[in-house]
Amino acid sequence: MKVVYNTATTINGFLATPDDSLDWLFAIPGDTPDLTPFMDDVTVLVVGRTTYDWVLRHENLLAEPAKWQAYFGDRPTFVFSSRPLDVPRGADVRLLSGPVTEALPQIVDAAGAGVVWVQGGGDLAGQFLDADALDQIVLSVAPVTLASGRPLLPRDLTWDRLRLREASKVGDFAYLTYDVSRHQP
Repeated sequence: MKVVYNTATTINGFLATPDDSLDWLFAIPGDTPDLTPFMDDVTVLVVGRTTYDWVLRHENLLAEPAKWQAYFGDRPTFVFSSRPLDVPRGADVRLLSGPVTEALPQIVDAAGAGVVWVQGGGDLAGQFLDADALDQIVLSVAPVTLASGRPLLPRDLTWDRLRLREASKVGDFAYLTYDVSRHQP
């Protein structure tokens, strides 16, 4: 099992605008990184409430639940939230509240030998890092800067814990994969 934070980011390290929009990302023309090979290994999705709500609205998933299956299949999706959730018909969405450390056993059990995809936000990925449970960071760095917004990873993570596994160009995106080493006591 592997926990991977796979996300798009601006050049200056923002995931979303201050009002939590990802519209900047979908305005970029041309080729974008293909998630299909990555998704082949994903068995569980983990997402924060803000990202979950944005995807539901942007893709109109409550009115068009078949899209959920096309995007995510029948993979369990864990959503960290302190409020009840609207769930697309037929989607396996599970509500979690509290710290990542308490939810990890349930997430790991559901993942089996597959990949846990931490989609966002940055603080949620940071909680996996804090719990020493983040194995890889995959970034699609977009040719965009934002003056402010939601940070990619609001934590200190230095070079000694990161190893570049892959760097490639996809359209105007830089596609970077870093392995994250466990914290040394």
